[in-house]
Amino acid sequence: MSSRAESFLLGLIGEGVLPSLTPALHEGEADRQGLRLLYRPIDLLEVGLSPAAVGDLLEAAARLGFNGLNVTHPCKQLVVPFLDAVSEDARRLGAVNTVLIQDGRFMGHNTDFSGFGSAFAAGLPHAAVHRVVQLGAGGAGSAVAYAVLGAGAQTLDLVDVDAGRAADRAAELRRLFPDRTVTGRGTAELARLVPQADGLVNCTPMGMKEHPGASFDLELLTPRHWVADIVYRPIETALVQFARSRGCQVLDGGRMAVGQAADAFRLFTGREANAVRMRAHFLDLIAKEGSALEGISHQGSAQESDSRLSRAAG
Repeated sequence: MSSRAESFLLGLIGEGVLPSLTPALHEGEADRQGLRLLYRPIDLLEVGLSPAAVGDLLEAAARLGFNGLNVTHPCKQLVVPFLDAVSEDARRLGAVNTVLIQDGRFMGHNTDFSGFGSAFAAGLPHAAVHRVVQLGAGGAGSAVAYAVLGAGAQTLDLVDVDAGRAADRAAELRRLFPDRTVTGRGTAELARLVPQADGLVNCTPMGMKEHPGASFDLELLTPRHWVADIVYRPIETALVQFARSRGCQVLDGGRMAVGQAADAFRLFTGREANAVRMRAHFLDLIAKEGSALEGISHQGSAQESDSRLSRAAG
């Protein structure tokens, strides 16, 4: 890579991406490495475009001088036909979340699976993976399951509220990993599966502010289990909190978020990201976000109280 000052123009295509922390993570790491980098979200809902417009957005980005784009829901599969080349792992997954733009060509990668893989290796380095239970067989779950099998899991039980979807995803993974046992299960089987597992991964929305709680009976966990969550808003989900209280080894959802961003940063800039520094930045952003929301909540409560007092006085 040239020693002269470089500048990078990046973007994130998807629906509802304006609150994403990815732009701040990339810009913050670039600042610390002395790079000029501008990263902007391109929210399909805000600009009034359908997911099918992702190909047109790629072409527009190339014309405008973008160096690359991250792609998220619901475009990770839709973007593939518009690419000139795709990494082997992205091809096997059938999904791309990182697109490099070089000399008018589009090259696709998937850092969802690699981000979880690096996070798992760093955060749970000695975790046993003979048998793993994964909750959620959707898009994110596909990348995580691929990473779990890549980490050496011999048996992976995919559990979903839609048992058919779990079975279909399991069949796809068996084709990719023919020497492993991958099963698709319904949630009714969790009481039997969790006690047999070394660890558990949550790839469902359960734990998010919009979906509080957990997706299974947490009392099934014992101290010998390790637990990984991919939800990071909040970072301390009910699952993470309970698992810690039980003495389980825990990987919070922020680890994957930072891992995939660090891998994308390397692809975009040719520079290795400092994952530890990015993790600290991520936690700072989450803390500030929480403080801001708490302030709004307190302000709303005060306004409601003032309103009640006014009504009482009237």
